[in-house]
Amino acid sequence: MRAPISLDLHLPNFNYPGVGPEGLLDKLTEIARTAERTGFTSVTLMDHLHQIPGVGPRTNWMLEGNAGLAALAARTSTINLGLLVGGVTYRNPAFMAKATTTIDVLSGGRAFLGLGAAWFEEEHNAYGFDFPALGVRFERLEEALQIARKMFTEEESSFSGRHYRTDNVLNNPRPIRGDVPIVVGGSGERKTLRMVAEYADGCNVFGDVAHVKHLMGVLGGHCEKAGRDPGQITKTRLAVLLIAPTHEAAQAKLDQIRPHTDPERLSRMVMAGDPDSVGEEVQRYLDAGLDGLTFSLPDVHDIETLTLAGETLAPLIGVSAGRT
Repeated sequence: MRAPISLDLHLPNFNYPGVGPEGLLDKLTEIARTAERTGFTSVTLMDHLHQIPGVGPRTNWMLEGNAGLAALAARTSTINLGLLVGGVTYRNPAFMAKATTTIDVLSGGRAFLGLGAAWFEEEHNAYGFDFPALGVRFERLEEALQIARKMFTEEESSFSGRHYRTDNVLNNPRPIRGDVPIVVGGSGERKTLRMVAEYADGCNVFGDVAHVKHLMGVLGGHCEKAGRDPGQITKTRLAVLLIAPTHEAAQAKLDQIRPHTDPERLSRMVMAGDPDSVGEEVQRYLDAGLDGLTFSLPDVHDIETLTLAGETLAPLIGVSAGRT
């Protein structure tokens, strides 16, 4: 069976013009319902506790991810919900699997578990979380992936590893679909993509078209070793989207963020243009082996822009708009 195609809206920022804390849920609901109506398949939130460099000032608002997803679960109908991606260091992995299952049950089977090795040391220090060496974080990630799958699929499961253990853990009520999809974030060729091949239903990578094509080849090699069809894995790439009805209007948006954005991030992450040019660029990534893309929009609060993005990209990727 082929993996599902994917058009995901990522929300990394929660400071919107004219919206105070008391109006934030209503604004997020409007955004999520517009995404749902125009053909996006998922809404994802960041799993951070401070705003990260490149997205906004350190003091900008940040919501706890699972609580935000639970709120959106109650206010949407068809769109999938997950973290892009959960940091393995922030929670006990069995607790994380339980929280994700809760969102799945309360949403009628629309949750997925996003996991990664975590990277933002500042917030670990601020909140008093351990921030071990990268190799240890990858060890924890691999154990967390195993714990989650067992909890999603087994009535009562146990696990004993170097970093984590469970003992006859219950996860009731069970996931609506009998399992919860798992997405691993990152582009590491030796460890991350191997874990994708062995444990995950999806991955989210970074890079230009040539690099993405290379990564798909690497993932294919890991899948061959694991005895798995890479077509069973939904493969996406994260980008920042600046879209407007005309090329000139899109370039004006690009000029607005250019002084505040690292040039490397600008060239590596940003897609800017009118619907035709954006569509052509997206098609190049699909031709490189992706099953879809994940976009954040700096002006996602502008519902007309969000609608334009969904209506432009959903037909290209093959998603039916207006699924609600």
